[in-house]
Amino acid sequence: MTFRYQSYTTDAAQGLLTCRYQLDNREFTERVTLPPGPRWHTPQAQAAARLVFLLAGVSYYKTAAPGTIDLGATPLTVSEQEFLRDFYEHGLAEFAHRNRLTVNPKFSVSSAASTSPQRADGTIDPVRRRALVPFGGGIDSIVTVEQMRQEADVALFVVSRPGDRYDAIERPAAVSGLPVIRAEREIDPQLLDKTNNFLNGHVPVTGIISAIAVLAAVLDDRAAVVMSNEWSASIPTLYADGKPVNHQWSKGADFERQFRAVTGSTGTEYFSWLRDRTELWVGREFASLTQYHSTFRSCNKSFYADPARRLDHWCGECDKCAFIDLILAPFLTPQQLTQIFAPATEPLRNPAMKPKFRALLGAGAKPFECVGEVNECRAAVLRAASRPDREHDYLLLALAAETRSRLDAPAEAAADAMLQPVGENFIPAGYR
Repeated sequence: MTFRYQSYTTDAAQGLLTCRYQLDNREFTERVTLPPGPRWHTPQAQAAARLVFLLAGVSYYKTAAPGTIDLGATPLTVSEQEFLRDFYEHGLAEFAHRNRLTVNPKFSVSSAASTSPQRADGTIDPVRRRALVPFGGGIDSIVTVEQMRQEADVALFVVSRPGDRYDAIERPAAVSGLPVIRAEREIDPQLLDKTNNFLNGHVPVTGIISAIAVLAAVLDDRAAVVMSNEWSASIPTLYADGKPVNHQWSKGADFERQFRAVTGSTGTEYFSWLRDRTELWVGREFASLTQYHSTFRSCNKSFYADPARRLDHWCGECDKCAFIDLILAPFLTPQQLTQIFAPATEPLRNPAMKPKFRALLGAGAKPFECVGEVNECRAAVLRAASRPDREHDYLLLALAAETRSRLDAPAEAAADAMLQPVGENFIPAGYR
């Protein structure tokens, strides 16, 4: 069995990118719609469309995860080949782990492209100091938007299924008052047909969205795509047979570094504003952005694909609700958090949530979710428990006591360290 990249086409009049793939005799078609216009014809837009074609294929490959991927007539540079191998192997590590598979396909490439253009030195033309910020309505993208708008002309970027809108994105986007550039991604309906008995599981969707965002930036003459992926996204969810499995791999530093290396021909910078920042730091910054407190919502159940199942409020029971509550508790009062999670109970005041909090704090398996690293969570629980207005919150105090017993370093020093920059970032000099 072989998975094949067939072709991609663009239609400037309709603002349409069409990608075609094949699994033996079965064909798949994906469509991405963006604003139409003459910039579709530029070399930069065609280069960006090609990147979307390369990355979107992963959704169709994983239906059977065959051992061979044939790129056909699509030429790849050496760096693109290396990047695509990692995108499949590491981006599908969770999928492989859960399905008890090995994903390490052999790539068949018929021709080599010329060397990728070198990235510019980061000097930004003031006339094109325009940035596109992919926006999911959570605390990370809100903090990025509010800080980036002080540095550049910012527009938000939102991807959805055709005709769909998520209230959890639309409401905070409206609060920002910024323009929104939209893309509609229409996956092949065969993927949704359960009678096909395809393999199922997590794909590196942030990588696909990143490529679509680069295309959107080119089409709107924006110089940069600015992500909101923080330091902890690079930390593996777990290790299986000695190999890292990271639910957030395409939000991590390795993806960012490699993706930047293959976007040179698009003329667009790609970087995360939060790469060397912790979730605890983001929580502190978000706490002061009170205009968003009544509209943001990071609950898993707010993003169900089926609108009939989608909640218009926090559920207060999922792993994301637990994590967001934990990371904001050091910086917001219990009353503020009660208002945010209403009509649900604030998770830290729900004894039934103890197992989920213990997992976040390292006393259980870390969930396959976009949640912070264990030391960030431990710092959050220690700082929250030290607040005088939490002195009677017995679940929080119990979690803090258990956390202190696990720390080798003094608790206060460990907590303070999580508010400092950690590791590297790729922010160009023109945006620092």
